Amino acid sequence: SVEDGGSAKEEDYEGLYYHENNLVSGSLEALIEHLVPTVAYFPDRTYIFTFLLSSRLFIHPYELMSKVCHLCVDQQRLADPQARVRKIAPKILQLLTEWTETFPYDFRDERMMKSLKELTHRLSTGDELYRKAVQQMTQTLIRKLTTLSQYEEALAKINSSVTDRLTVLKTKPQAIQRDILTICSDPFTLAQQLTHIELERLSYIGPEEFIQALVQKDPLDNDKRCFSDHKKASNLEAYVEWFNRLSYLVATEICMPVKKKHRARVIEFFIDVARECFNIGNFNSLMAIITGMNMSPVSRLKKTWGKVKTAKFDILEHQMDPSSNFYNYRTALRGATQRSITAHSSREKIVIPFFSLLIKDIYFLNEGCANRLPNGHVNFEKFWELAKQVMEFMTWKKVECPFDRDRKILQYLLTAPVFSEDALYLASYESEGPENNMEKDRWKSLRCV
Repeated sequence: SVEDGGSAKEEDYEGLYYHENNLVSGSLEALIEHLVPTVAYFPDRTYIFTFLLSSRLFIHPYELMSKVCHLCVDQQRLADPQARVRKIAPKILQLLTEWTETFPYDFRDERMMKSLKELTHRLSTGDELYRKAVQQMTQTLIRKLTTLSQYEEALAKINSSVTDRLTVLKTKPQAIQRDILTICSDPFTLAQQLTHIELERLSYIGPEEFIQALVQKDPLDNDKRCFSDHKKASNLEAYVEWFNRLSYLVATEICMPVKKKHRARVIEFFIDVARECFNIGNFNSLMAIITGMNMSPVSRLKKTWGKVKTAKFDILEHQMDPSSNFYNYRTALRGATQRSITAHSSREKIVIPFFSLLIKDIYFLNEGCANRLPNGHVNFEKFWELAKQVMEFMTWKKVECPFDRDRKILQYLLTAPVFSEDALYLASYESEGPENNMEKDRWKSLRCV
């Protein structure tokens, strides 16, 4: 096999370039050929994932699919009829199964579906086992795409029902008698429900969305109908929006109560919730809660914070301290990842990373190295690295949430109206008056609106 290489440290095989047996670069055409099975060869699974993930920076999935189809048909022609039935068809089907299972969203493009059907039909050998396997692959794929559409509809419904809290307060104040503590006063339960939302939203993010977020507009893309226009990273965006919503919900719940001791109680409650999130391994909710507490309208409430026992909060802030590139958090994340690998229960498997930082890491990895080498070859070393980060994420997103769902709490977390930034400042100044001229001016202009 190609990977074995000779004794030389660097090898070049028909457009693929190896260093110490590791594929480091190659022409796009050679890399595509390396993806396609032959009678004697099947690509390594890590290679399949890495190439399917990164190839979209150079070529659209439907174009890749059509090239793969041509190469597969050529392979089939070359093989003698016996080998064709026994070896080629099952191998190509395995490649297609990997593709449909790991990157199902590629197949929302009708052209992809068409190629998939044509190729599996052309490979058909009249073998019953093969026919069943094709049927199973197609059914699994359609099931995944249907579930995705349902999720998108559910999200759209939630988003359309979320209203601005100030508007609701003005029009029907009695509608907002509820607050988080009347819905759920147990920090552990709330942390579990937050974990439900996090894991659900994580599970719908396709690995390719990380790459598509890097290339919002591909300069090579002249085809306007292309799937790049299909909101490329919409599940990833929905997840980032959830983080923002949770931060604003926390700030809203703190700024809302009229009495100082009530506000202090809400702050202490969220500190406990954040601590439970940390223990669960839910770093994203933890960071969203800390972010909400650090918003200016909340942090300026000096008298309220004076009533809060902040020792626990200081520990959490220390854990998520951004200095030294989030060193403390990264250490905790590594610990959670280790625990997850050796876990016996799904409770210990949970790792929900601080998501914006994960995206930032991937962004900087992408910015730090060129996609192509000066000779025009694809810089595959870079894509091994990118794939490593995304693969780790793929294991985290597969975890089933082990906690019971509480519909009432989930509904509140997802749909309770929250204050806009201006409304937060307004509530904050009404609780504890402006302290300086800048705050006085701001308050004045907000009250005029």
